[in-house]
Amino acid sequence: MALVFIPALMRPRTGGKDRVEVEGRTLRQVIENLDQMFPGMKALIVTDGGLSPGVALAVNGEPTEEGLLMDVPEGAEVQILPAIGGG
Repeated sequence: MALVFIPALMRPRTGGKDRVEVEGRTLRQVIENLDQMFPGMKALIVTDGGLSPGVALAVNGEPTEEGLLMDVPEGAEVQILPAIGGG
């Protein structure tokens, strides 16, 4: 299982949870399983089969270079990183 950290803007979908344990060996599987647990999460993260604009994912603090195909080792931490705007 991976420990997925949920950003504040997405917590209404998880009932306010800031982290959840999710099964999956790749980021795609983790996101699919996260969406089964909390319907609507995938739509916030994935668009047209890839990461949505303004969203990044990291595994154990390493930004994904392989997109949703990145491996997720057992016990990994997955961070969902929404873009920060401002000026």
